[in-house]
Amino acid sequence: MVSSHLDALGEKAKDYARNARAQNTRRAHESDWRQFSSRLRRQGFPASPPDPQTVGLYLAACADGTGRITAMSVASLERRLSGIAWHYRQLGQPLDTQDRHIATVLAGIRRAHGRPPVQKEAIFADDLLTMLATLDNDLRGLRDRAILAIGFAGGLRRSEIVGLDCGPSQGEDGAGWIEIFGAAKGAAGAKNEGGSDVSRAGNEGGSC
Repeated sequence: MVSSHLDALGEKAKDYARNARAQNTRRAHESDWRQFSSRLRRQGFPASPPDPQTVGLYLAACADGTGRITAMSVASLERRLSGIAWHYRQLGQPLDTQDRHIATVLAGIRRAHGRPPVQKEAIFADDLLTMLATLDNDLRGLRDRAILAIGFAGGLRRSEIVGLDCGPSQGEDGAGWIEIFGAAKGAAGAKNEGGSDVSRAGNEGGSC
């Protein structure tokens, strides 16, 4: 009875392990390993244990498109390295991707073949109003309006928007919080020489 129970748990554990990765990711990693191991066999190298120097040579060949290999982009090359490293971990033989034979080769490939990020075109107030007008008045629409308006007003990046806290007491890992001040009253704020409201909390570097 105990044995059958353990067998059932073992099968369930295998199911969970298989579901740890998305199906597309699993297929991509399996394809990466097939390409890599096939290359090693043709070159007369063993696939196991992992050899960082061999992996570095393989990355260089993939970047340049040599030896019956189609040249790959930097992003595809990084994904292939991820798939190779994942397979070695499953074998209980972790590949040190920070080894100099891999890290320095990959850094050189990024420098030689990497493309600069595409600069996004800025939007203007009229563009923002047009975007806001397409949103519904339900809860989701109001949320999206707030996100767009705050991001535009603060000139915030996406990472900065998602890092915002609800207030100063929420946590220490956020990017800050938003405070809206009306007329300055008492300790809430003070007027500067130009007559505009200045928040004391804003001077602490936490509010936007």
